[in-house]
Amino acid sequence: MGVIGLAALVANGGVALMLYRFRKGDTNMRSVWICSRNDALGNAAVILSALGVFGSGTNWPDIIVGGVIGCLGLWGGLQIVRQARAELRIGCAPLCAVAGSKRHVWT
Repeated sequence: MGVIGLAALVANGGVALMLYRFRKGDTNMRSVWICSRNDALGNAAVILSALGVFGSGTNWPDIIVGGVIGCLGLWGGLQIVRQARAELRIGCAPLCAVAGSKRHVWT
C-alpha cells in the first residue's frame, strides 16, 4: 500500500500543483482543484496509514485514515455545493458571461 500510495501521491500532487492557480475560480475549476488536492492529501494519509499498520500491527491506522479521508471528501463536496448555489443565486453561471447571455445555462 505504501508504494502504490507514494506513486499516486506523486501523480496527484503534480496535478494539484498544476491546478493550484485555479483554486479560486468558478465552481467547475474550483471543484477540480479541490478533488485533486483531496486526492493528494488522501494519498499522503494512505502512506502514513501503511506505516502505522506496519509499526503497530493493528488496523486502527486504516480506520482513522479512512474516517479522515471521508470527512475530507464531504468537506470538499460541501464547499463546491455552496459555491455552485451562490453562483446560481446571482442569476447566471460564469459560462453565461462568456456567451453574452443573461439566461441560465440550462435553459
